Amino acid sequence: MNHFDFIIVGSGIAGLYSAIQAREHGSVLIITKGSIEDCNTRYAQGGIAAAIGKNDSTELHLKDTIAAGDGLCNEEAVRIMVDEAPERIAELVQLGVPFDTLYGEIALAREAAHSVPRVAHAGGDATGEHIEVTLSTRVRSWKIRVLEFSLATRILVAGNTVQGVRVLDCRTGATEEFGCRYLILATGGAGQLFKYTTNSAVATGDGLTLAYDAGAEIIDMEFYQFHPTALRLPGVPPFLISEAVRGEGGILRNVKGERFMTDYSPNGDLATRDVVARSIVYEMEKTGADKVFIDVTQLPAPTVTTRFPNIYHFCLEHGLDITRELIPIAPAAHYLIGGVKTNTWGETNITGLFACGETACTGVHGANRLASNSLLEAVIFSKRIIRRVLGQTGPTLSGFEGSAPEDPPQTLDDIRTTLSSRPAQRKALPPRLSALQTLMWENIGIMRNLEGLSQAASILSTWQKLVPPPTDRPSYELSNLILAGRLMAEAALMREESRGAHFRSDFPQSSPHWQRHIIFTKPEGNPRTQT
Repeated sequence: MNHFDFIIVGSGIAGLYSAIQAREHGSVLIITKGSIEDCNTRYAQGGIAAAIGKNDSTELHLKDTIAAGDGLCNEEAVRIMVDEAPERIAELVQLGVPFDTLYGEIALAREAAHSVPRVAHAGGDATGEHIEVTLSTRVRSWKIRVLEFSLATRILVAGNTVQGVRVLDCRTGATEEFGCRYLILATGGAGQLFKYTTNSAVATGDGLTLAYDAGAEIIDMEFYQFHPTALRLPGVPPFLISEAVRGEGGILRNVKGERFMTDYSPNGDLATRDVVARSIVYEMEKTGADKVFIDVTQLPAPTVTTRFPNIYHFCLEHGLDITRELIPIAPAAHYLIGGVKTNTWGETNITGLFACGETACTGVHGANRLASNSLLEAVIFSKRIIRRVLGQTGPTLSGFEGSAPEDPPQTLDDIRTTLSSRPAQRKALPPRLSALQTLMWENIGIMRNLEGLSQAASILSTWQKLVPPPTDRPSYELSNLILAGRLMAEAALMREESRGAHFRSDFPQSSPHWQRHIIFTKPEGNPRTQT
């Protein structure tokens, strides 16, 4: 078995940044199921938040993040993130990320639910792409080993300690095992669960399900963020219209041309994402339309074309000049808030297993992620994983011995549970990706209720029993998505309230009883297909 000090699964910003931090401290292998550039990071338009502006402070950033998180943020993790943010931005600059500047300083924009401008961009609305290209170029130039077109299919564990990972060559079908001291999961989210998503095709919940099968804890799966503004044009896949468009002065209008956000929130067009997404759904139902619009025609055309060049050119290629015409939009699945439960050092409950980026749930997002905190979270906690491995925790940061994650104090005890068996649906058809995506969109989407969630949970349980053992990348991805969908459905059923990104029409208010987390673990000795 080939052995490495660090194996990193995933090649987005979290995986690449982890590899760059680890390269001087041991042998490193990156495993990615596509090419090194094939990830969600490159589609991130919004930017990366940090309190580096003259009128900003880490306290303001912390306050905004916790307010968006709707009562479920881990304040310790949030404070770490906002305090370390300026240093991580400086490191990205040193690595060569070309952030946009104004008068010699990094230009900062304001986005929804931020109290001041604090979001740095690169290439206007191409931030993710610039960071991804910069980091992947560094990885290649430093000759960090990358295993492309290779899918991690199982984490090898003995005595609750990571031993390595089993890998499928997606081109030949051959399998191979690699040993390691430390395994870092950085595979991104699970946007392919849904019919409409801003995510790329690689976002299939791979790291989440790898961790679950290995015995790791999975938390906060009911909280999935739907971006309120994705392009809605006939025959055109959903394309993200950045939060920054509204931050720059874009106005939401219904099909009658009327502004409507002030009817739903005192923050109007700059309300939090969950509020804006639900408000758009309400407005579409009220007007009988399948879309609303963002209006930037009142902004100077040069501002629009230079501030949002990717959005401008993409729309223009599809016959829409956004400097003169309204942009048709509707919500789409965007970001997995829950995931593999980690502490503030990226550790899981399995020794040697770490997670970072969208795969992980560090607690910084709570029930609803604040815009542009995701890229920041990825670099903050990727760096902390390597610091933890090297013992660089500092005299005031260690706090505990061994590798078991610390749990922040909770007002109420968290709920720890397992997936229970449900009666099989007698007439269920064999699972297909398109059927799964439609089921999730209609039953576990922006608006949820008992009937829809129960139906989805039952169908997903049946599909999990019907799906044959996976043999190639598509079948592994489908199997992973079904499990991720089950975890989401069961968590959403259990949480009988509405909070942040989780909204139930039958429990439309938040409840103090639910200021707690739901944590899933796999039953011991149960293969995935028998749960």
